[in-house]
Amino acid sequence: MRVSNGGVDTTTVRWFLVVADLGHVTNAAAELRISQPGLSRAIARLEADLGRPLFDRVGRRVALSAYGAVFAEHARRLVAAEDAARRALAQAADPEHGEVSLAFLHTQGPSVVPGLIRRFRERHPGVRFRLSQDRAERVGAAVAAGDADLGITSPAPGDPALAWRPLLTERLQLAVPEGHRLAGRTRVRLAAAAAEPFVAFRAGAGLRTIFDALTESAGFVPDIAFEGEETGTVRGLVAAGLGVAVVAPPGGDQDVPHGVRHVALTDAGAARTIGLIWTDARRRPPAAEAFRAFVLAADTK
Repeated sequence: MRVSNGGVDTTTVRWFLVVADLGHVTNAAAELRISQPGLSRAIARLEADLGRPLFDRVGRRVALSAYGAVFAEHARRLVAAEDAARRALAQAADPEHGEVSLAFLHTQGPSVVPGLIRRFRERHPGVRFRLSQDRAERVGAAVAAGDADLGITSPAPGDPALAWRPLLTERLQLAVPEGHRLAGRTRVRLAAAAAEPFVAFRAGAGLRTIFDALTESAGFVPDIAFEGEETGTVRGLVAAGLGVAVVAPPGGDQDVPHGVRHVALTDAGAARTIGLIWTDARRRPPAAEAFRAFVLAADTK
């Protein structure tokens, strides 16, 4: 045990704390099941490395010196941090008690993702999830950088380092205000709304990529009144009469603002495929690998 870059051997630190708690080297050695001379030498080396006496000798007993009291406070935190790190590593190696870091689209929060997590945790109740929501480009970047184990996104990422498996395909809809001239229709082509202002998703969002391709295919440049990141905001502004929007169908318990009507889009490209992404460039924790296998086998239709 030597001081190196400000560090000490944690085994000796643990021995020091036992001596501090018992106030007796011989009793501490017995509890630790090591020899008393060996323990005394270890404490002496620790004091030499730190350059301060840690104990005052009082007869056959010992008591923390002023320096020892300061060191003990930090030593307990050091030991606690190491114990926490060991527990975290043990959990990371255990598919039944590990953590899954999952990034997903804002639009998948109310529907697909909660259902997948609920069904997985019915089988693996000890697994925890660390979740983040973002637009498509950032979901892909998080998985590529290792900030997330897995991602649920659309469309398929262009990064060749990311593996992709489709899970489900959704037909897109045109959200219009109640009372709009198209509100009574059940089906419509996007070109029918070419003269309308649009509430669109920000660049980088998966739905924005699809929207741009749809308007180009329909032969018009949209008048974009506002760009938002969350579906709730986009629908709310449609309800307020700011414009119309291309959106995914509402799912799960997702709230739809009063005053919005949804009309099915018949354009060939008016669909998005939701998929799972991951990278094989790094090894995933067992819990994350178990969730990946579960999602790939799950019926998300």
